[in-house]
Parts: sequence; structure tokens; C-alpha cells
Amino acid sequence: MNPTFIGVTGIVIMIAIFMTRMPVAYVMTMVGFVGFGILISFDAALNLLPSNFYDVFKSYDLSTIPLYVLMGQLAFNCGINRKLYNTAYKFLGNTTGGLAMATVASCTAFGAVCGSSPATAATMATVGMPEMKRFGYSDSLSAGAVASGGGLGMIMPPSIVLIIYGILTEQSIGALFVSGIFPAILMTFLFIISIYITCKIDPSQGPKGEKFTFVEKIKSLGGLSDTLAVFVLVMSGLFWGFFTPTESAAVGVFGVIAVALVRKQLTWEGFVKSLYETMRTSSMILFLIAGAVVFGKFLAVTRIPFEVASWVANFDLPPFIIMGIIIAIYFLGGCFMDSLGLIMLTIPVFYPVVMNLGYDPIWFGIIIVLVTEMGVITPPVGINVYVVYGVAQNVVGDIKLESIFKGIFPFLIATLVGIIIITIFPQIVLFLPKLMY
Repeated sequence: MNPTFIGVTGIVIMIAIFMTRMPVAYVMTMVGFVGFGILISFDAALNLLPSNFYDVFKSYDLSTIPLYVLMGQLAFNCGINRKLYNTAYKFLGNTTGGLAMATVASCTAFGAVCGSSPATAATMATVGMPEMKRFGYSDSLSAGAVASGGGLGMIMPPSIVLIIYGILTEQSIGALFVSGIFPAILMTFLFIISIYITCKIDPSQGPKGEKFTFVEKIKSLGGLSDTLAVFVLVMSGLFWGFFTPTESAAVGVFGVIAVALVRKQLTWEGFVKSLYETMRTSSMILFLIAGAVVFGKFLAVTRIPFEVASWVANFDLPPFIIMGIIIAIYFLGGCFMDSLGLIMLTIPVFYPVVMNLGYDPIWFGIIIVLVTEMGVITPPVGINVYVVYGVAQNVVGDIKLESIFKGIFPFLIATLVGIIIITIFPQIVLFLPKLMY
């Protein structure tokens, strides 16, 4: 039987099983295992499964994930995220849709001490969604803002996705991190604009919150000091080469613990809870990566990625049109696969094509992160949507999954606008790396 036909059939079956809301990691693992067994042999598949899972869970480079998640959980349990949210709320809360804007701004700031998109979404859902519920915000806007804002954690350094991209392409992690700062700020503003337009069209989506005096707003800026201290500690060490990306995650954890101890904001119960949530969230992310690796091995033997890459590379078209096709492929792939799995599967295929077209590898890394950011909120996978859905059941009660997917569409449009702007003006990405490196 034709391997490509089996690959397409496997993708269709995987999408169909997704509709049953079976965990994404299990579906990708199961389809990848069965497909690989059919094409190669089930003995080979039985060897593939444990070896891939073992390789993922023992990976030194991927140890940044639990460390950055732990940093985020410690920040959450010692109240750093609430300070961020309080500052953003006092500046934006009195605007129509202001609480959702504050949530997005807080997601960007919290991404600077977290590095994980699902962890950022889960943490800010815990803080922001009850407040938006209390002020009468619609489920679609509140959940959509949290799920989409969580995706900003993929761009704002330290970013786990950028670390994986840097490892795969042998690019400077420091240069990639600094290149993400301006795009993260740009995307934050675009998300805020999309919330403003949504609430102007339908004010009931996000009623105005409390009004604060100028003095109260200025005093709230003190809530940013802890985040800035940790961010500067991690970034400066990376930029000056004092420690590696993995070590920077450990330094970040130490920094958050030091801040929490100095301010006496972290209890023993909070510390234990941070460890537990880190184990749970990290296991979820690593299982997703492992499942994506197994599914990627299945796709590799079907030769679908290579056929697609060859098809794109052989087009007699201008480079920008080929780049547009590659971006479209990443967007479609992000609808069905975890972002890390998609990057690990496709970068070895598309990276040489992009380099032959003459594009900058740092710029391409940010573009790919932006495109895969759309993937974390796009059905049927949309991992951030499922994370927010799970958290929402505990903090605000029942919420429909359909409402969350409905709420993410304004942010998808904003992300597309951001991709277009960065494509037209690549210096938004490249200015800081060229200045510092």
C-alpha cells in the first residue's frame, strides 16, 4: 500500500479521534505507533515507542521545560502574577474590555519569568478569569484572551519554543531570545487593539471595571519590580554568556525563590504545591512532545513532509511567495499538532529551503513561533484552549469549549496582522540581535 496514502489516512483518523476529546498526546502516540507498525513492522514500533519516550524524558536540553514551569509556578504561588495583574488592571481596567487587556498584558509580563505557553495560560486563567467573571465579561472573551495571551509566552524570552528552534538550527539562543522582545510587545498591542474593537462592536462582551487615581496607578508599578529583577538576571546572564539556556532556567528558579524569601511571600504549602503543579504540567508537555515525536516518525516514513518540502522548493516562484506557502503549511500543521512537535518535525525539512531562499534564520525563527502561536489556539488541537478549559472548570465553573474557540478568532486575526507587519519590516526582529551581537 502507498505510504503517502497511509499517512493521509492516519492524519484523517487522528483528527476524527481528536473530536472525541481524547488527550492529544495519547492520540498522536497511538496513531503514530499503529501507522509505523503498518509501514515498517510492529516489532519496530514496539522498539520505537519506549525509546522515543525515554529519549524525550531524559533530554538535557528539554530539562528547561520543568525548570521554567517551576519558575512560573513559584512566581504564581508567591503572588508575582497577582502583582502583575494588579498593575495592568489599574492602568487598563476602566476601559471597555480593560480586564481582558490587563490579562493579555500580564501574560506578556509573566512570559518573561515562565517561558511556557501552556503554563502561562494556566496561571493567568487562575488569576484573571474569576475577576472577569465577577465584572460580567463573556466567557468567550475572557477565555479567549487568556488562551491567546498565553501564546505570548512562546515569544517573550525566555521561550521554550525558541530554545528548541535554536538547538535544531544551531542558532544563538541569546540572539533568538533578544529578537523576541519587540515582536512580543507588538503582539501585545495588537491583541489589546483586537479586544478594544471587539468590545466596541459589542460592549456587553467586556464592561468597564473600577476607576483608579493617578497616584494609585503609579504606586502599582512597584508590582513590576520582582518580575524585572528575575528577567534581568536571566537575560543578562544569557546575553553575556555567564550560563547556558538550561542553566538560565535554574538561575531563574533561584531568583524567584530568593525574591519570595526576601519578601516572605512563599509558604511551605505554596512551595510543595509549586512542585506538584510543575510535575503535572511538565508531564503533560513532555508527553505531548513524546507523542509528537512518535507521530513524527510515522510521518517521516510516509515521506509526506519530504514530498511537501520538495513540492514547495521546486516551485518557480519568487521567494516571498514560497515563504508564504511555507507559513501556510505551518499554520495548517499547527491546527493538528503540538507546536513543539510540529517544529521538531518540520524544521529539518524547511530550514534548508528557507536558507537557500536567503532569509535570515533568526527572523525565520520568530515567524515560525508566531505561526505556531496560532496553532496553540486553533482547533482541533489548540493546547492552550484545552488548558484554559480545564482550569476554568475549577475556578469559574462550567464553561463550554465552543465558547473558548469562538473567543480566539479576533486574536487569530491580530496574530496574522503581526506576521504581515514583521514580514514587511523584518528589522523589528533583527534590530536588537544586530545591536547586541
